[in-house]
Amino acid sequence: MDALMQPWPWYVAGPVIGLFPPALLLIGNKMFGISSNLRHICAACLPGGVEYFSYDWRGEGAWNLTFVLGVLIGGLLEGQFLSTHGAPSLSAAAVESLAALGIHDVTDLVPRELFSWHSLATVPGFVLIVGGGFLVGFGTAYAGGCTSGHAISGLADLQLPSLIAVMGFFAGGLISTWLILPRLLGG
Repeated sequence: MDALMQPWPWYVAGPVIGLFPPALLLIGNKMFGISSNLRHICAACLPGGVEYFSYDWRGEGAWNLTFVLGVLIGGLLEGQFLSTHGAPSLSAAAVESLAALGIHDVTDLVPRELFSWHSLATVPGFVLIVGGGFLVGFGTAYAGGCTSGHAISGLADLQLPSLIAVMGFFAGGLISTWLILPRLLGG
């Protein structure tokens, strides 16, 4: 039980994550990804007429929706029975870097100074939560998949578009971290 309560070391978690997409391709010819489920849910819930959502979502996405349901159930079970109810420990350098950006509460997984109803009413909070959410959704739809889909599954399938997308994700992350966040948060 202690093994489930602690973070898994990189040499266990990394190979498990890295081997899952190729195994999925070899065994079932399925591409691993989470963001495509939003399209499957829209195709299942929206009435016909929208060409983008007019396809056999059961045939293409039932297994993936089942996977997402398993992720949700696993997350609920972990949160209820296996959680230590605390943030992962951060290094002193990480805490100092966050403090320089004005983030002092690191007692939970998400900083309350950024992700709360109060911060949503501020310009930085609105830009981060609403603007960031829109850009992530638009980027995922435009790139044909999210970071995990391209970085884990697309690279495992040796797809050039996934390599380009991953390079774009990393460049965007670096630009956000070093140029946008310090200006937005006043650090």
